[in-house]
Amino acid sequence: MAATNINRVVLTGNLTRDPELRSTPSGTPVCSLRVACNTRRKDASGSWVDKPNYFDVTVWGAQGENCANYLSKGRPVALDGRLEWREWQDKEGNKRQSIDIIADSVQFLGSREGGENGGGNGSRFTPQSDVPADTADFQSAPAGGASDDDIPF
Repeated sequence: MAATNINRVVLTGNLTRDPELRSTPSGTPVCSLRVACNTRRKDASGSWVDKPNYFDVTVWGAQGENCANYLSKGRPVALDGRLEWREWQDKEGNKRQSIDIIADSVQFLGSREGGENGGGNGSRFTPQSDVPADTADFQSAPAGGASDDDIPF
């Protein structure tokens, strides 16, 4: 039995430029993003340093349109997708290749102004209290609990 291949990428990072939206000849929207994701390492002196990694990301369809409409350079994002290797010839006839991320889902992190204090929709939920606002709708359990005769099975 052949082993199942797994091609999954999950990462968070910041956009290094504004999204670029274009359409295929058939009219399907496709958005290109570049995401920077830091890797933290210790250098020779033992100090922590961040090394950025840059990833080209492609987002198709309505989700790509949303990225183009609501994201901008510097915004933090979380994405889930797969790797895709592609090969082409440039204008000079040189053989080129790249490995890109094809996003299945993109979550917008932080606020639209570029802060990092929010959730997927640009806002953060702050609960007012752990107690329900109106407890009158809830009935108290009977004293002494339920007997085995009351169990419906």
